[in-house]
Order: sequence, then structure tokens, then C-alpha cells
Amino acid sequence: MYTVKELFPTLQGEGAQAGRAAVFCRFAGCNLWSGREEDRATAVCQFCDTDFVGSDGTGGGKFETAAQLADAIEKAWISTSAGPQQRYVVFTGGEPLLQLDGALIDALHAKGFAVAIETNGTIKVPQGIDWVCVSPKAGSDLIVLQADEIKVVIPQIGHTSIEALLARFEKMDYRNRFLQAMDGPNLQENMALAVRLCQKRPLWRLSVQTHKMIGIR
Repeated sequence: MYTVKELFPTLQGEGAQAGRAAVFCRFAGCNLWSGREEDRATAVCQFCDTDFVGSDGTGGGKFETAAQLADAIEKAWISTSAGPQQRYVVFTGGEPLLQLDGALIDALHAKGFAVAIETNGTIKVPQGIDWVCVSPKAGSDLIVLQADEIKVVIPQIGHTSIEALLARFEKMDYRNRFLQAMDGPNLQENMALAVRLCQKRPLWRLSVQTHKMIGIR
């Protein structure tokens, strides 16, 4: 059984794959926050602005088997794409690795999809995933120390020294490194900080949430 909050075709909005056609599949549930506002103050991750509770979003629902969910993802792709080339699905959440498993990965590969995840890095990544983006959260136990991409949202409560944190991540095996300004009322200030850090530490590049700029999901 897979519980999906929402599932829809779009463009990847941020990071190394920005601008790429994709199907986004947002799983319900997270191991760092319940998703309920009354629990936010005591959660490990306190800045999430995503609704990942339940299965009532666009394309969401409960899928009994991997084959059923893979069929839904394929249908979403076909709704906007003329052909089978460059099929790409991004699993996000919440935390997608609470649900994504080998059966679903295999079913999607059989349909020609490259499989990507956006994870907080606290759960072991199963074999077969084609693109792993880690977005670590301050105060969590990061165990995914090798990935295609790391995306650090700054600043976060619990970051005592951002530059020391970045220096730590620079020693790990991440192929692409991004800094992303935390959205919200302090976005302009946070963006200026991210720009300064990218200039000072050129191993890092700036990630901008282009989907919000152009008005897509």
C-alpha cells in the first residue's frame, strides 16, 4: 500500500535538474515532522511549508500495488508528453523513503522512467534510484553521505555556523552542491546570504525555486 498526497506532471523547479519535465509524486508522511501545526514547535524540521498529510491532493490516493502507482505515474506523464523519451519521476514528501521500495522502482524502470528522490538523508537509499537529492535538516541524523546532489536550505534553526556546516559537507561525496534561501518573510535577506556564500565557497551553486517564480507547481 502506497499513500500519495498528490501526483502531477510539471517541471523540476530547483537544483541540478531545474527545468526538466517530470512527474512529481508526493508521498504522505515524514519522520521529522507529523505535518500538524500543533507539533511544529517540537519537530526536528520546523520550516517545511508543504502539506504532506493524507491523500486528498491532485492525483493523490491509496495505491494497493507498485503496478497501480506506476500506471498512475505513466498516465500523468502521457498527459503532457508526446512520447516515451526522457521519462522522469521525482518522489518527494514528506520523506519519500518511508514508502519508496524496490518493487515500485522496478515497475517504473520497466516503463522507461528514471527515478529521482528528494530526501532528508536520514534513511538508507534503496538500490536502483537514478538521482538522489539530499536536503539535510539541522538536528537530524544524516546517514546519506553520498548522492548526486545536496541542497542545503539556509539558514535553519540549529545551524550554529553555516560555513562550518558547509565545510563538513564539502568533505562528503556529493556530485552537485546547492544552497537555497529559505522562503518566507526573510527571503530577500536569506537570498543575499546564499549569494555571498556561493561567492565565497565556489564549490556551491545557488538554487532558486523557479517554479514559484513562473507560477507552476
